[in-house]
Amino acid sequence: MKGFGLLLALLVFAGSALQGETVVATRTLRAQTVLTPGDLSVVDGTTAGTASDPMEVLGLETRVAVYAGTPLRLDLLRQPATVRRNQLLGLVYQSGSLVIRADGRALERGAPGDVIRVMNQSSKSVLRARVLDSGEALVTP
Repeated sequence: MKGFGLLLALLVFAGSALQGETVVATRTLRAQTVLTPGDLSVVDGTTAGTASDPMEVLGLETRVAVYAGTPLRLDLLRQPATVRRNQLLGLVYQSGSLVIRADGRALERGAPGDVIRVMNQSSKSVLRARVLDSGEALVTP
């Protein structure tokens, strides 16, 4: 019977050690807030789809408001936007060796890789374009 108690204690300890940690918001974070160390806290326990290490979410931006104490779900975070709404930016259209450049205006916010609506300043036509790391937008056919 003494061995059973020891085994039970080991199982409880192992279960709590395997439980892991979850990153939560220390304060209410508005949408489009870039996460800093002061915004994050770690609590015991795991929740599926949430961050377990603060380093994996530092510098990311919230897509929606996150309330204090709420676990940070990875699907609610994204790379910070580099293009602001109404920002002037270069538009690039590329087809084979043909490259056309034009001036445009962003109609939405976007991070590198996001597809946003942009307006060609010359023709005033609205197009879809992928935000590039350079801050330009590659017009998608």
